[in-house]
Amino acid sequence: MIKVLIVDDESWTRDIIKAFGDWEQLGMVIAGEAEDGQDALRQTEELAPDIIITDMRMPGTDGVQLLQLLNVRFPQIKTIVVSGYDDFQYAKHALRYKAMDYLLKPVDPKELNTALLHCKNSLEAAQLDRGAWSLDLDISITLGTYKQLVKSHYNELNKEGIVSTLTQMMNEIEKIGNGKPAILEQVIQEMILLLKELMIANSQDTDRLSAIYGQEVIGSSTATCTFLTLYYEEALDQLILHRKFKNKLNLDEVRHYMDKHYSESVTLEQLARAFFVSKEYLSKMFKQEYGRNVTDYMLHLRMVKAKEWLLDETIPIKAIAEMAGYEDITYFYRVFKKHFGIAPGEMRKNSEV
Repeated sequence: MIKVLIVDDESWTRDIIKAFGDWEQLGMVIAGEAEDGQDALRQTEELAPDIIITDMRMPGTDGVQLLQLLNVRFPQIKTIVVSGYDDFQYAKHALRYKAMDYLLKPVDPKELNTALLHCKNSLEAAQLDRGAWSLDLDISITLGTYKQLVKSHYNELNKEGIVSTLTQMMNEIEKIGNGKPAILEQVIQEMILLLKELMIANSQDTDRLSAIYGQEVIGSSTATCTFLTLYYEEALDQLILHRKFKNKLNLDEVRHYMDKHYSESVTLEQLARAFFVSKEYLSKMFKQEYGRNVTDYMLHLRMVKAKEWLLDETIPIKAIAEMAGYEDITYFYRVFKKHFGIAPGEMRKNSEV
């Protein structure tokens, strides 16, 4: 198992990371937790973790110092930076000390698991004497918007949308990176990791993707686009066949999909289209099986999660709203009170009594 050490002075952040990580699926185990950099170094010597997830602002030895020391003393360890501050200086430190990814609080489950996959595959590549590559944050930022579009198109089974987005993405990367091999390699790694995440979320076999990490860097942006398009189309065709030509609708798959995507804007129409049934049929069968319609089930998922997080008074209610999929905190308050008959702040206050 790949061993992970979580470093953050806030217990709620550590708890959220523990809750959001797909540890078993990724073949990982949380080996330990530390509240500051000094404790992290002590545990690193004792536990020999493969991956360290660290905050930047901590008392005593902070994240910057920790990254610097790890880079010198334990260069083989992969690091992921989690920060509550969208500060370019921290991003520069993360890049300088070869962090694999830089995530902002509140932690997004999908971004966290993508970063973990990134680390896992880099560790696997290192075992094959391939050598680790450092992350160019500018390229990652550029890829961010395109990743969101690709996710949406994949979940909607929109092959044309994926092809168009990948083409636009590579045109922009060509302008920024001038076709440099290291940039093209990073694009391939990040986009294949995204595909792996999407396939796992849809219960697809990802074994074939493992072979990609031993290949040589592709020599042009056009070839990279063709390469990525091939893999995405193949995976999407596999998913479409799986859903379209089964004897009947698999409601467990629908619920699994909703459980994975509760923080996103998932509608009945999107679900019906993705599972090749009418929205009327899906709504009827789902309610018959689970006693709730699709919209109510999604709302229930979000509210249950929000209630769990509220029990930890150190988590800001605004962060809870965002993690539950609500950008408008006022709307979150209204929905929460309607669902539980009590406002989030009141529930938190009552739980302290």
